[in-house]
Amino acid sequence: MCFSATASFAAGAVLAGIGAIAARNVRAAREIPYAMIPVFFSAQQIVEGGLWLTFAESGSHLNAALTHIYQFFSHVLWPMYVPFAVRLLEPVPWRRAALLVFAGLGAVVGLYLFYFLLMEPTTARVTAGHVDYISPHFYIGPVLAGYIVATCASSLLSSHRAVQWFGVAVAASLASAALLYRTWFISVWCFFAAAISVVVLAYFHRPNSESLSDQAQARFQTIA
Repeated sequence: MCFSATASFAAGAVLAGIGAIAARNVRAAREIPYAMIPVFFSAQQIVEGGLWLTFAESGSHLNAALTHIYQFFSHVLWPMYVPFAVRLLEPVPWRRAALLVFAGLGAVVGLYLFYFLLMEPTTARVTAGHVDYISPHFYIGPVLAGYIVATCASSLLSSHRAVQWFGVAVAASLASAALLYRTWFISVWCFFAAAISVVVLAYFHRPNSESLSDQAQARFQTIA
């Protein structure tokens, strides 16, 4: 995470365990990508833990490599992956259609940031006890807006209440990071989002994974 190597590795280990629990409760292949969210966050935190260990050596090639890998997770994977995983869970046709638009937006944002990740040098440094990633293209207004819509609003559009709560938690973590840690926003938000990925487990608890459409159908059958 954004505070120390030890904390990053610890967070990575905990998230790997959460991902394993989610994976054991998968009931259909379409649920696998959603269950993998804590696992990918685990890998991201472990990468940042390794990055912390490279700051003592100026100009380290390993530092540059880990910075790029971390930013692949933070910049490219999440805006593309979250709406994709959420859409696979969605049973309501109009919501699936809307989520396809969100997935397209996430793909555009992710590929745009991936291009600059490849074409321009990107660096990370420690300031005031946090990792500061130098990524000017991420903060371009339309890019940042598209990123937020893809990673937060897509979950809010789900008909599964547990998935909606995941979107609420991610949005709350975004607001907290922007308000309290603006300079280190990328690192801190990713840590907060990683921490709240435990909410993913709520979907795999059957009562919470019932969709709003399923509930409406059940009520209709009861009345009938």
